Amino acid sequence: MNDKVVKSPFGQLADGAKVSLYTLVNAHGMVVKITDFGAIITELHAPDRAGVLADVVLGFDMLAPYVAPNPYFGATIGRYGNRIADGRFELDGEIFQLDVNDGANHLHGGSRGFHTVLWQATPDQEGLTLTYRSADGEQGYPGNLDVTLRYELTDDNELLMRCSAVTDRATPVNLTQHSYFNLAGGGDILAHELTIHADSFTPIDAALIPTGALAPVAGTPFDFRSPRPIGERIAQPDKQLRQGAGYDHNFVLDKQGGRMTLAARVREPVTGRILELYTEEPGLQFYSGNFLDGSLPGKGRSIDYRSGFCLEPQHFPDSPNQPEFPSTILRPGERYMTESRFKFSVENHA
Repeated sequence: MNDKVVKSPFGQLADGAKVSLYTLVNAHGMVVKITDFGAIITELHAPDRAGVLADVVLGFDMLAPYVAPNPYFGATIGRYGNRIADGRFELDGEIFQLDVNDGANHLHGGSRGFHTVLWQATPDQEGLTLTYRSADGEQGYPGNLDVTLRYELTDDNELLMRCSAVTDRATPVNLTQHSYFNLAGGGDILAHELTIHADSFTPIDAALIPTGALAPVAGTPFDFRSPRPIGERIAQPDKQLRQGAGYDHNFVLDKQGGRMTLAARVREPVTGRILELYTEEPGLQFYSGNFLDGSLPGKGRSIDYRSGFCLEPQHFPDSPNQPEFPSTILRPGERYMTESRFKFSVENHA
């Protein structure tokens, strides 16, 4: 595990609150930097087959662009990752109206979701613990929700993310991590070879809300059961690809219950970097950076179209309105718990 976690200043919010950056380093020199604003991963340096480190996540090198609207670079998402149709759901006979921030829908916890708040951070010899109380009524959600988030960087080059939460009133909870990866360290991600262990996915409508169906991936551009370049079929005349402007879909992972299983594997052929995602979650949102447009400065270079992809372990979108989907409702006396692992390695031959 890490010998230490180094804390450094990372700016100041409009109300005067000081923001910090925490740097985790493992025995192999791999580096992860996390800020207590939004519990955001700002940098992740992983080695290639020659041992050369590169930052493989998109983001910014200063606080201000994270405070301004951005595509959730590196963010911890909550209370609810992904979309809730019309920002409304019924729970125990009561209708709740959430903040609407994506057309008519609620996205990633609302305009003031967990990615916009200052967490309480506690570093130790093995990692970083972040806590936050989401007050009753925040962004329209019922109940006070106490969230604990744990990041650890192991000497096996794994970044562990553990989430837990308790509530004093029934509420939807669906936390996820929203890093944009580019294992080449630059350029687009279309040649990255992706495997997703999913036989089906949840089709979406024009507003990117699941229709409620589970569709087989076989015979479609969504079949990543064996390694395929991300860009190989992304321009095919497929209705679902048109709806999402590319890949922006939830995959139904091949698993029973909440066991930790391998959900996805990505290989970058030039550098040999490999990313494997293990998760206890039933779903995985794969997003191919369809709305990145070069207008954001990034870290020394602009963030261009399809220059990063997201693998967001999660429950399914719009689950509060889709009774056939796995439930995301947390009740008093229960504890929400989930863990995901992002494991980095290299392929030694070209």
